[in-house]
Amino acid sequence: MRLPIDPQADIARRAWVACPACDDARHCAACADHRTCGDEHWRHLIADNGPVLHLQCPRCTHTWSLDTRPGLPHRNDGTSCL
Repeated sequence: MRLPIDPQADIARRAWVACPACDDARHCAACADHRTCGDEHWRHLIADNGPVLHLQCPRCTHTWSLDTRPGLPHRNDGTSCL
Protein backbone atom coordinates (compact mmCIF):
# COMPACT_ATOMS: atom_id res chain seq x y z
CA MET A 1 0.00 0.00 0.00
CA ARG A 2 1.38 3.39 -0.99
CA LEU A 3 1.15 6.22 1.48
CA PRO A 4 0.15 9.72 0.39
CA ILE A 5 2.89 12.32 0.13
CA ASP A 6 3.37 13.92 3.54
CA PRO A 7 1.57 17.29 3.86
CA GLN A 8 4.86 18.77 5.16
CA ALA A 9 6.57 17.87 1.86
CA ASP A 10 7.82 20.91 -0.01
CA ILE A 11 9.47 20.69 -3.45
CA ALA A 12 11.92 23.38 -2.31
CA ARG A 13 13.21 21.16 0.53
CA ARG A 14 14.89 18.19 -1.12
CA ALA A 15 17.71 15.74 -0.52
CA TRP A 16 19.50 13.54 -3.01
CA VAL A 17 19.98 10.24 -1.16
CA ALA A 18 19.19 6.64 -2.03
CA CYS A 19 15.73 5.38 -1.13
CA PRO A 20 16.13 2.21 0.94
CA ALA A 21 12.79 0.86 -0.30
CA CYS A 22 12.69 1.24 -4.09
CA ASP A 23 16.39 1.93 -4.87
CA ASP A 24 15.27 3.77 -8.02
CA ALA A 25 18.70 5.43 -8.46
CA ARG A 26 20.73 2.21 -8.66
CA HIS A 27 21.44 2.62 -12.40
CA CYS A 28 22.01 6.40 -12.29
CA ALA A 29 25.64 7.29 -13.08
CA ALA A 30 25.42 10.69 -11.36
CA CYS A 31 24.03 9.17 -8.14
CA ALA A 32 26.65 6.40 -8.20
CA ASP A 33 29.32 9.10 -8.40
CA HIS A 34 27.72 10.96 -5.42
CA ARG A 35 26.72 13.89 -7.64
CA THR A 36 23.30 15.54 -7.82
CA CYS A 37 21.41 14.11 -10.77
CA GLY A 38 18.88 16.32 -12.59
CA ASP A 39 15.48 16.24 -10.95
CA GLU A 40 15.10 12.48 -10.95
CA HIS A 41 16.22 10.93 -7.67
CA TRP A 42 15.52 13.54 -5.02
CA ARG A 43 13.57 12.90 -1.81
CA HIS A 44 11.24 15.17 0.11
CA LEU A 45 12.97 16.57 3.19
CA ILE A 46 10.06 16.46 5.63
CA ALA A 47 11.89 17.62 8.76
CA ASP A 48 15.21 17.46 10.53
CA ASN A 49 16.45 17.09 14.07
CA GLY A 50 19.98 18.41 13.69
CA PRO A 51 21.89 15.78 11.72
CA VAL A 52 18.88 13.41 11.51
CA LEU A 53 16.85 13.96 8.33
CA HIS A 54 13.28 12.75 7.95
CA LEU A 55 12.63 11.90 4.30
CA GLN A 56 9.98 10.61 1.93
CA CYS A 57 10.53 9.15 -1.54
CA PRO A 58 8.13 10.74 -4.05
CA ARG A 59 8.26 7.62 -6.23
CA CYS A 60 7.30 4.89 -3.73
CA THR A 61 6.22 7.18 -0.80
CA HIS A 62 8.46 5.30 1.68
CA THR A 63 9.35 7.40 4.75
CA TRP A 64 12.51 7.01 6.80
CA SER A 65 15.02 8.83 8.96
CA LEU A 66 18.68 9.21 8.03
CA ASP A 67 21.39 10.05 10.54
CA THR A 68 23.96 12.06 8.57
CA ARG A 69 26.49 11.84 11.42
CA PRO A 70 26.20 8.26 12.71
CA GLY A 71 28.12 7.46 15.85
CA LEU A 72 28.33 11.06 17.04
CA PRO A 73 26.30 12.32 20.00
CA HIS A 74 23.13 14.27 19.33
CA ARG A 75 21.39 16.97 21.33
CA ASN A 76 18.28 14.78 21.47
CA ASP A 77 17.92 10.99 21.44
CA GLY A 78 17.97 10.87 17.60
CA THR A 79 14.79 8.85 17.31
CA SER A 80 12.58 9.14 14.28
CA CYS A 81 9.69 11.57 14.25
CA LEU A 82 7.91 9.63 11.51
